[in-house]
Formats: sequence, structure tokens, C-alpha cells
Amino acid sequence: MVKKLKELTQDKELASAVRSSAQQIWQAGLGAFAKAQEEGGRVFSKLVKEGTQFQQRAEDKVADVGDSVSKLADGVGKQASGSWDKLEQVFEERVARALATIGVPMQNDIAALHAKIDALSVQVAALSAQAAVKAAPKATPKTAAKVAPKAAVAKAPAKPAARAAPRAAAKPASKPAARAAAKKKAPPA
Repeated sequence: MVKKLKELTQDKELASAVRSSAQQIWQAGLGAFAKAQEEGGRVFSKLVKEGTQFQQRAEDKVADVGDSVSKLADGVGKQASGSWDKLEQVFEERVARALATIGVPMQNDIAALHAKIDALSVQVAALSAQAAVKAAPKATPKTAAKVAPKAAVAKAPAKPAARAAPRAAAKPASKPAARAAAKKKAPPA
């Protein structure tokens, strides 16, 4: 029995030692948990603060890069616009030269021709009126009746000729030839 008693005592001591160790392990775990909670809150707050600072720096850099890219894009846009303007001007000049080379009249040439046609129409009307006035006194009453319709007919084509003149303006006429024709038709004054 003594032997059993000794074994029991040893068993009790062992159980007590195990209980004591388990109790210490449990308390160490609780202490670690409490410390982790306490430290974890501070670590979490510190991480949030550092993350906020990092985000602010990143946003500042992105804004700086955005401004730089915007300025660069504006500069490139202005250069491209200037290049297109120059290209358009060169194209217009070359087309104008090509048209002049093949003899296509320009707008100012056509306007000058219109002015000449208007002046010639006025001269033709004046000459027709002079011819009618000179022909009327020489004619006898019988022939005056015949001449009057002819003069009216002669005056009537002056207006259609003036209307047809813009169509004729497309055909280039030389000045000296037009003057010579006008001199031949005009009676001496």
C-alpha cells in the first residue's frame, strides 16, 4: 500500500504539475491575446496613417503628371494646327498656280471681263441710238416707217447680246481685235 500511496502522491504531484503548467500556458495565451489586442490597435492605426500618407503622395504625383501631359498635349495640338494651316496654304497656292498655268481665269479676271462687257454694252447701246437718230431724218415718211421697225429690231438684240455676253466671257477675246471691230462698225462722227 505504501507503494500505491507513493504512486498516488507522485501521480497527484504530476497532475498538480500538469495543472499548474496548463494554467500557466492558458494565462500566457490570455496575456498574448491581450497584448495583441492592445498592440494590434496601435499597429492598425499606424498602418492606416501610413496608407493615407502614401495615397496623398500618389495623388500629388498623378496630378503633376496629369498637368505635364495636358501641357504637352496642348503644345502638340497647336503644332498640328499650325502644320495643317501651312499645308492648306501650300495646297491652295499650288492649285492656283496649276490653274493659271493651264489658262483657267481667276475670279478677279472674270470680274474684269464682266466690267468690260458692261462698258461695251453701254457703248453698243449708245452707238445704236446714234445710228437710229442719224437714219431717221434722212428717211422719207414711207421709208421712215420701214426704217423704224429695223431700228427697233436693231435695238432689241442689244439686250439679248448683253445677256449672252457672260457666256461669251468664257471665251477669251483679244482687245485689239474687239477695238478694230468696234471702229469698223462705228460711223465717223
